[in-house]
Amino acid sequence: MSVGDVLLVDKVTGQPGDAIELTPLLLVDGTTVTSDADKLSKVSVKAEVVKAAKGPKIVIMKYKNKTGYRKRQGHRQPLTQVKITAINA
Repeated sequence: MSVGDVLLVDKVTGQPGDAIELTPLLLVDGTTVTSDADKLSKVSVKAEVVKAAKGPKIVIMKYKNKTGYRKRQGHRQPLTQVKITAINA
């Protein structure tokens, strides 16, 4: 990810336009890849909430043969669309 990218992440509390800070897990700078927790503690990623969204519909169907048992259930994961505003390394 880089500055200006728009990402879908799990639901984050906040209204559109709010600033949030994300925790980096991996830092790639050219050919250098850093995953050390001590070095990543100095890195901050700031983002802005763009809007709330929902994931694709997942249909869960349960069925048992010869008993007449059927159960249909659906699920849509709540997501948040965020825009990366700054990466301070």
